Amino acid sequence: YVAEFPSAVYLGYHAPPISKPDNQEAGMSNELGVLFSPYTLNKLTLANRIVMAPMTREFSPHGIPGDDVAAYYRRRAEGGTGLIITEGTTIDDPVASMGENIPAFHGERALAGWRHVVEEVHAAGGKIFPQLWHTGIARNPAKMKNSDVPSASPSGLQAPGKKVSEPLTVKQIESLIAGFASAAADAQRVGFDGIEIHGAHGYLIDQFFWEGLNQRTDAFGGSMENRGRFAVEIIKASRAATGPDFPIVLRYSQWKQQDFEAKLADTPEQLEQFLAPLAEAGVDAFHCSTRRYWEPEFAGSDLNLAGWTKKLTGKTAITVGSVGLTADFIGAIAMKESSETRAIDDLLARLDKGEFDLVAVGRALLQDPQWANKVRDGNVEAIHSFSGDALASLS
Repeated sequence: YVAEFPSAVYLGYHAPPISKPDNQEAGMSNELGVLFSPYTLNKLTLANRIVMAPMTREFSPHGIPGDDVAAYYRRRAEGGTGLIITEGTTIDDPVASMGENIPAFHGERALAGWRHVVEEVHAAGGKIFPQLWHTGIARNPAKMKNSDVPSASPSGLQAPGKKVSEPLTVKQIESLIAGFASAAADAQRVGFDGIEIHGAHGYLIDQFFWEGLNQRTDAFGGSMENRGRFAVEIIKASRAATGPDFPIVLRYSQWKQQDFEAKLADTPEQLEQFLAPLAEAGVDAFHCSTRRYWEPEFAGSDLNLAGWTKKLTGKTAITVGSVGLTADFIGAIAMKESSETRAIDDLLARLDKGEFDLVAVGRALLQDPQWANKVRDGNVEAIHSFSGDALASLS
């Protein structure tokens, strides 16, 4: 898979028409210094501003990452990527995963596999975070051995008005919070440099955020503050389990894989209301998932979601979304080549202005482990090279 969105294809969801960016000559700025300048996140120093975005691969049989997974991430570290965020790895809950070959982040064998991944990345001079994940109601039970066990959901809703299971009890919610915290502690113990908590794209944490799926009337539902409480408690528990110096990133999105036009916040004021408790809970950085980084988030401003997030919270902001491309992941899954590109000068200008701090790259690093080094060395073709043929190799 190109990213973590297999159901976007299986369930027949389609992206809206892609808006074209302003005409710019595809090319490379000579001012790459900002992209390849060091950055300090909490007390972790990154060699540059390039982040490998998490991309689900399902190459870990029975949830155990093997030598091939370690080699896959090491190649990206050798290729000059400043920070690697792994594919989604599932916390210790029977219904956390959506595939038997998605890596787990619990159990002796899986954690030993991840320790080897860390050792390989560190040997190549890289930094690496695991993405901690629970798929919630997005799980397809038919793909799992425990298909008779109901999926987790704040209100048992698969879609607004479509109830498929019972809501999580408060006791179950508390257990899930502890599960994330335990995974955070394990990440620190096996040598990871920090963690990313997956709160985006319609998975469990995001299901709590989303009013259409969270119809609870207790402390975990209702107001925006209450709908964010599950994530806040996960962040607090993870921080308590790891200490003040261990970087914690939260990935969030406005859109969902079930609804590309969904919005958690329609105005900057609503976004601030959403983000403030999360920032106060102990997040060091927000990974602001958009499908096209250059698109303004709100009318009247050129700031994208990461730009608004940094402005409202003062926290480190990671931008992501078709860097160097105008086609999004749906087109890539359909093996459509991205024939039009957006000049990297635009990205550099935004980074230089401080709109955001780090830049996450997905498909380019999926295809070419050396992408960062090639950009640093002025290889213009590498900046905008992506072909559907890359999906077959997952190098």
